[in-house]
Amino acid sequence: MIYKERQEPSQLVLLRTLKSRMALSKLDQQTYYNLSKGYEGERLFDALLQDLKCDCLVLNDLLLKVNNQTFQVDTLLILNNQIHLFEIKNYKGDFYFESDRFFQKDGTEIFNPLTQLQRTESLLRQWLTHYQLPTSIQPSVIFINPEFTLYKAPLDKPFILPTQLNQLIKNLNYEQFTLNQRDKELAGKLVAEHMPEHPLQQLPAYEYPNLKKGVKCFICESFSISSTKYGGIVTCTSCGYKEKIEIAILRTLKEFKILFPLENITTSKIHEWCHMDTSKKTIQRILEKHFSKIGSKRWSYYS
Repeated sequence: MIYKERQEPSQLVLLRTLKSRMALSKLDQQTYYNLSKGYEGERLFDALLQDLKCDCLVLNDLLLKVNNQTFQVDTLLILNNQIHLFEIKNYKGDFYFESDRFFQKDGTEIFNPLTQLQRTESLLRQWLTHYQLPTSIQPSVIFINPEFTLYKAPLDKPFILPTQLNQLIKNLNYEQFTLNQRDKELAGKLVAEHMPEHPLQQLPAYEYPNLKKGVKCFICESFSISSTKYGGIVTCTSCGYKEKIEIAILRTLKEFKILFPLENITTSKIHEWCHMDTSKKTIQRILEKHFSKIGSKRWSYYS
């Protein structure tokens, strides 16, 4: 049973929204790539867990704090007075493990995922002790990508390779125990203490005047959008994709709210943001259909 759904990281959503409207720094581009690959891997693991038949609770994307230290849990599974802690890695290609260090096949050393897992396990144990909820923890690093290979894979490390994932599900389903009240209380406490945003989250600086305005194509993200005078359809001149103008404007408005959550939605502002050959009356009609109007005349906005 999914007790806490996975949410797409807000930092990833914002970077994706920004990347076609301004030039991201190399650091922000790398952050976007890492977040995107990580989220893709987590979603693959979520799909795998749909085959679970055992009585358990699955909690995704927990952000917790203990002793002034923040830690994130990719996936946590509560099963019969036991926690399965999963650190998910979406690595692709050939790697090897040697002397407790992790390397790409060409010899480039990368951060050892065991180090991250051990930190998370330690802080989770401290968190459980703090709330007087001592529970056995079984930690694992999940290598989810089917194109991942680990040479010299040690037998004494909690690595679960792509070829072992189906067996993991079978082993979990073999458990015949039933969740008890304490398990449910633990899940509830974890969700209650979850922090929605990381306090040290790094976001790029941006300002409205410096962002590219316009409606993007839903398929190719081109700004080459043309609208017909009648029919309420917009067409991408790059790939030919067509959609209703109402849908295109609402999607573009959503991007505006992601980037400027504190700004009021007004007809003039969204007309400028969409930057297309569409009248303000069309924008106003769409806003009135989907939002509540607050105020009157020039001071009105939509919520």
